[in-house]
Amino acid sequence: MSEDWNTKYGPRRVRRDPPTLDEAIFAAIGITDDHEQQAEIAASLMGMPYDSVLAEVKKQSRVNARATTRVIAGEQGAQRSVVVERRVLRRFGNDKRTGT
Repeated sequence: MSEDWNTKYGPRRVRRDPPTLDEAIFAAIGITDDHEQQAEIAASLMGMPYDSVLAEVKKQSRVNARATTRVIAGEQGAQRSVVVERRVLRRFGNDKRTGT
């Protein structure tokens, strides 16, 4: 799907692609937590039948549920936090000069 129009610099074209099914489901997950409503939103974005999209939404939710249940347990089963920090070292160009 493209649309052309003329400008003073010549013809311009805009390409419009519909979202993929995964992108539509990801957007629907961000809007609501209900699977039926997610399927309805994704189906309307894609122009696909509701039943086939609902099956994909349920598959996606099972995969996401497995990925989010990972917990690091410490002593006596208590949860603990893991913090990763990155230290940025800035080097300036004039650091190489000595004796001036």
